Amino acid sequence: MLYIPDIILKIIYIFILLFNITPIMAKNNVYKYSFDNIDGEEINLEDFNGKPIFLVNTASKCGFTPQYGDLQSLFQEYKSTDLIFIATPSNQFKQELSSEEEIKKFCLINYGVSFNVTEIVEIKGIDAHPLYKWLEETYNEAPKWNFYKYLFDRDGELVQSWSSMTKPTSNKIKRSIKKVL
Repeated sequence: MLYIPDIILKIIYIFILLFNITPIMAKNNVYKYSFDNIDGEEINLEDFNGKPIFLVNTASKCGFTPQYGDLQSLFQEYKSTDLIFIATPSNQFKQELSSEEEIKKFCLINYGVSFNVTEIVEIKGIDAHPLYKWLEETYNEAPKWNFYKYLFDRDGELVQSWSSMTKPTSNKIKRSIKKVL
């Protein structure tokens, strides 16, 4: 004999299955994370809520390092929009300078970088920055090398990612940026 609560539970279960209802949970997105910038001040991505973000893991001693110049050009091109640029230096592939001060000087002197640059962070593995862990767990999109690029829309969701081989100033990146602006 079924009790009334058992019947109600079964009806709810069937309703959930039929209508694909998922429990309401706090939505996780890029705006839930923060970094310290290269000067040690917090960059709270929540402050950019509703703005698209272009994120790149970087290194100063890599064959792709000249992409810093391309990133600066792209930043200048979209400076009048609300697109946020963030570079996250990492020594994960053993190609980064040893201190934030060295990175800051290198970026400024060689490429005139004026967009957000974070402190040195881990981008892979158990010690990865929480945002990069989220990219891996949610999208299976961990960087495989330096200068992987990620574009997030105004809802904080990953729209597209590109490998080191794709220059920041490529037409495919620019087309994707225009779609999120």
